[in-house]
Amino acid sequence: MEFVQFHPTALYSPPGSAGEGGAAGAERTFLITEAVRGEGGLLLNMKGERLMPKYDATRLELAPRDVVARAIQDQMLSFSDPHVWLDISHKPSSDVLEHFPNIAARCAQQGIDITRDPIPVLPAQHYMCGGVAAGLRGETSVQGLFACGEVACSGLHGANRLASNSLLEGLVFADRAAGPSVAHAEYASRNCGRQLHYAAASADFSGPRAARPLAGATADWVAAKRGEVRNLMWEACGIVRHTAALQRAQAQLAAAYVEVKAVYKHYGVNTQLVELMNLVTVAELIVSCALQRRESRGLHYSADFPTPAAGSAPSVISSSLKSRLDLEAVRGSIGVSSSNGFVSLITPGGGMAASAGVTGIGGASSGSSQRGVGSASKKGAALRDLSVRSFNEPE
Repeated sequence: MEFVQFHPTALYSPPGSAGEGGAAGAERTFLITEAVRGEGGLLLNMKGERLMPKYDATRLELAPRDVVARAIQDQMLSFSDPHVWLDISHKPSSDVLEHFPNIAARCAQQGIDITRDPIPVLPAQHYMCGGVAAGLRGETSVQGLFACGEVACSGLHGANRLASNSLLEGLVFADRAAGPSVAHAEYASRNCGRQLHYAAASADFSGPRAARPLAGATADWVAAKRGEVRNLMWEACGIVRHTAALQRAQAQLAAAYVEVKAVYKHYGVNTQLVELMNLVTVAELIVSCALQRRESRGLHYSADFPTPAAGSAPSVISSSLKSRLDLEAVRGSIGVSSSNGFVSLITPGGGMAASAGVTGIGGASSGSSQRGVGSASKKGAALRDLSVRSFNEPE
């Protein structure tokens, strides 16, 4: 999970502008394909100086994405610049427009003529190479759960993804997983019909557990917490990582997990709230895997361990978050109270960290919100936690 690929050349948009993106911008960022560098595009710092000779004198702009992304980030941090330049304007304009019509059109929306002007670029998070451990037919350690595509760790990428491998992972492995997953569903329908019916009937999402939109203080809290997780991951699990920052992030994510669980328990089902819980869960897995890997390899670069280690093993997480982290200590530092339709999270100093409105739950006890979970899931309790792993580079 620590092998997160950063695309080195996302289009930079000034803060507050339409299409703002990049490291701390909008969720979707326009990528300037590396084919621009393949066609002769040059990376320049804000002074107009070519930057790649300093970092990879042999491959220059054609160095792997992780090398180029680190180089760009180093330039930005060294000079406090918001971006660098990618310049293809020295090539014939007819060739540039023929090869990159979509990029030319998108840049034109920002007033950039790529046949005359350099393109402002910066790195952005791009692709997950790790994920749920899956076999050659998408099977996982959880019976009946199949995974393919970016969510899976199939072993295709090693520690550093090649661009076209995403098509192989998404298309070929989807085809390989489809047959076994359908066969499993048909088998379960034939042989476990009563159990499936009971499990479906016992899942109670009515009354206080009914799905409903976020409103008021809860919506504000979820949006703010989501932003906190994003910023935390960029700072701790970005292009260059530091052990101390990863350890702080792990502690903060443990606190976020406890807070989100508390709000979810009292508020009920909501898409944004469930997404936030998933984000915190995945973020913690990335951080924990990064802390396990005491070396630099592929997309995982640690300033504290800058070289590959001999005999390094895959980082595998097969335990639950609460068994890895001391959540009881976290709960002790975050008081949770529920009264008058609100959930309040209290910080160690006594201040209120959040107050999430839960009007309409009808005073439901925590026991009622867990109705039907125990007996329906006992058989699969040992398989509840997904194994998540990332591989070393292929031999």
